[in-house]
Amino acid sequence: MGNYQHLKQRKWLIFLALALVVLFLISISLGSSSISIDRIFPTLLGQGTFKESFILFSVRLPRVLILVLAGMALAMAGSLLQSVTRNDLADPGIIGINAGAGIGITCFYLFVQSDIQHYAYVLPIIGFISAIVTAGLIYFFSYEKGKGIQPVRFVLVGFGFATALSGLMMILISSAERQEVEFIASWLAGNVWGTDWPFILALVPWLISCLPIIFYKVNTLNILAMNEPTSIGLGIALKKERFLFIIIAVALAAAAVSITGGISFIGLMAPHIAKNLVGPRHQLFLPIALFIGPILLLTADTIGRNILESSSIPTGIVVALIGAPYFIYLLKKNNK
Repeated sequence: MGNYQHLKQRKWLIFLALALVVLFLISISLGSSSISIDRIFPTLLGQGTFKESFILFSVRLPRVLILVLAGMALAMAGSLLQSVTRNDLADPGIIGINAGAGIGITCFYLFVQSDIQHYAYVLPIIGFISAIVTAGLIYFFSYEKGKGIQPVRFVLVGFGFATALSGLMMILISSAERQEVEFIASWLAGNVWGTDWPFILALVPWLISCLPIIFYKVNTLNILAMNEPTSIGLGIALKKERFLFIIIAVALAAAAVSITGGISFIGLMAPHIAKNLVGPRHQLFLPIALFIGPILLLTADTIGRNILESSSIPTGIVVALIGAPYFIYLLKKNNK
């Protein structure tokens, strides 16, 4: 049975890797200024025209790479939160962690009074600090002594924080200058704005430092996903391990949304789709989720940029149009 599951996983990994490559090429090719797919590789090798090189290296390639990295980060963050809290509805956006990162970034942006692109490497740190404070508060209010985190309370408390922090950002908008309003509104809508090479370099270290820890401790995650007495009985230092994984989840989510804006539901959908494909064991579904996250985010961004001729729809809104019905479906399923 185990060999069959691993064979099934390898088949899905190959299929999803090919799908991601195809989607990557399509996303680079399509847009207001298109570049044909057969010209992508010659341009990468330095044989393209000035226009082709500019579109590829300055506009499309950094944006698409950011979306791939952010999709991976959000998928892993959602997977960890669902496992640690034993809550299928946990997602960094739904439970307020993204909004926590957003309020820190907004305050920083209003404070520095400068081009925020100059602070590419600082933004994930600012987002992480404000998101971890938010996560701590959500954890505190949803924890019940002797029973641990209560799943329904966790979602409700997190949703309450997300709503309150989004409202606070709207209050900040009301007293901001027009340029500042545009940035905050863009962030709230999930309009990918960090689309230059420094933002890629700012995001990569967070993934490089967090992913090895996640995959090294997959068996611990399998145990944490069980009920609390069983986890303790199997010798897990429950509070320590839970704290570690929440820190990692918040770090990945904050790093991603500090650059892409407030995108929700990727962390909700990617783990669920992966589990439906290969089962609930973390060593099986986490690698699958690592591909599904970028595929979902790239698909949403490509649709948003090309569905209308005159303007583009923010990626976060397209994701929400897909993810919100999925969330409602899961909510009804869990209440049965």
